[in-house]
Amino acid sequence: MAKYPIYNIQRFNCNAVNSSLYINTFKNHLITHSFVEEPHRHNSYVLVFFTQGSGTHEIDFDVFDIQPGSMFFMQPGQIHHWHLSEDVEGYVVFYSQEFYNLYFGQKDIANYPFYSAVDNKPELVLQTDESLAIVPYFERLIEESQSTQPWQKDYILNLLDCIHIEIARKYEKSNLYQAHAYNVKIKAFETELEKHYKTEKAASFYAAQLHITLKHLNRICNERLQKTTTEVITDRVLLEAKRMLFDKDFTVNEIALRLGYEDYSYFTRLFKKQTGLTPSQFRTTKN
Repeated sequence: MAKYPIYNIQRFNCNAVNSSLYINTFKNHLITHSFVEEPHRHNSYVLVFFTQGSGTHEIDFDVFDIQPGSMFFMQPGQIHHWHLSEDVEGYVVFYSQEFYNLYFGQKDIANYPFYSAVDNKPELVLQTDESLAIVPYFERLIEESQSTQPWQKDYILNLLDCIHIEIARKYEKSNLYQAHAYNVKIKAFETELEKHYKTEKAASFYAAQLHITLKHLNRICNERLQKTTTEVITDRVLLEAKRMLFDKDFTVNEIALRLGYEDYSYFTRLFKKQTGLTPSQFRTTKN
């Protein structure tokens, strides 16, 4: 059995709007879902906003401090867990990509910069005035999710989209994210990487998929991500290796093979070079 379960939205006693949506205050969420302190994953997007309390939040092996104004946005499949103070308060929303995208048509939730897979910074800390400005959106989400008014789903989805736009504006400012032609190529690279990272490790492969030269792809990655193309590929592979090591279902050799490394020794050396630990040592520290 997997060490970290993957939770469906349906597990969270969704409201009547749609089984692909869950909205709650964080305090009420914890009453019936205390397992949040155990490592787990979701099959949906997760948006969490804290208005009170403290603690830590670990997302894919990076640890973030929680404070009033902390906002987290997670993509399906990310491993995370919390350590929370007793006075924690805030809001939590789960929603599927299909639910969101089908409603908005041409708009794709994955195009928001805070949901980038290769350049993901899953945290944003709002200032007091910024928090006060965005709280009413979440309050309206809670109220509407409990109502029986006509056009309920439309109201909720448009509120959620307003929250996304508010986040995007602040996220782009805090992360110096600028509208640039390179962003389109980065998104295309991300898409190809997610399809092929287990079998294709050569930077030249991805340049060919994008119909650009390797030199140009490296220039894009250096300017937007401050990494070479090879470093981006390696980071994605090793993130998946860490996730699989966290699960005791696979031996280290099986993980290496599943990630496209027939040479177990090479995989071990690469992992240690990047993390400072062998795969077995990493597994020991996380279990």
